[in-house]
Amino acid sequence: MATHFFGDTAVLTGRTVRHVTRSLDTIITTAIMPIAMMLMFVYVFGGAIDTGPIQYIDYMLPGILLITIASGISYTAFRLFTDMQGGIFERFQSMPIARSGVLWAHVLTSLVANVISLVVVVGVALLMGFRSGAGVLAWLAVAGILILFTLALTWIAVIPGLTAKSVDGASAFSYPLIFLPFISSAFVPTGTMPGPVRAFAEHQPVTSIVNTIRDLLTQQPVGTDIWTALAWCVGILIVAYIFATISYRRRIS
Repeated sequence: MATHFFGDTAVLTGRTVRHVTRSLDTIITTAIMPIAMMLMFVYVFGGAIDTGPIQYIDYMLPGILLITIASGISYTAFRLFTDMQGGIFERFQSMPIARSGVLWAHVLTSLVANVISLVVVVGVALLMGFRSGAGVLAWLAVAGILILFTLALTWIAVIPGLTAKSVDGASAFSYPLIFLPFISSAFVPTGTMPGPVRAFAEHQPVTSIVNTIRDLLTQQPVGTDIWTALAWCVGILIVAYIFATISYRRRIS
């Protein structure tokens, strides 16, 4: 049964990945907005923001990476919605394949597409002066956190992809996720914020994730932020997976 599931998922993932590679504009579009933000913050606002000994591009890159992921998962909801509306799921139901493989194919495709977008954004950041003396283990830790965050948001995206009534509704859910890094430590230190805003910023998931990635890339002590970041990512992933699975079962029943 496991072999059947993995084989079917691999074939279906190949199908959805081919759709992405045939419309690379989705990946380019996903990367353009974060790159534009990075250019604006570094060259327009960066000189007015005091980040201590860390140059601003190094300080704000983790937040841009999270915005890149939040932008990318909107396309996951869009692709899932169009497949549902096009009757592809019903056709697959009539075939001897693992039912959950169809859903996992979209999730894995989202992971592949977002990794490509992240690589593009990091490449532009290097051209803008980003530098890191982090070792291989630190980079692997950063990659692991970003992948875990991508999976968590992707499973959130699955829910509107299955339940939305329109294509706009399927994609619009990502807007609050894109906005969340702006009320965090992604672009300015939280100590400069007013009391209530600071309290929210310091206790929402993005801040601990951003702080962890930043500390890893700048070779600073990570502290307990990494455990908070992992707890947020895993918790969101589990809850989103449960609700997405329930929505999927209801939709295909």
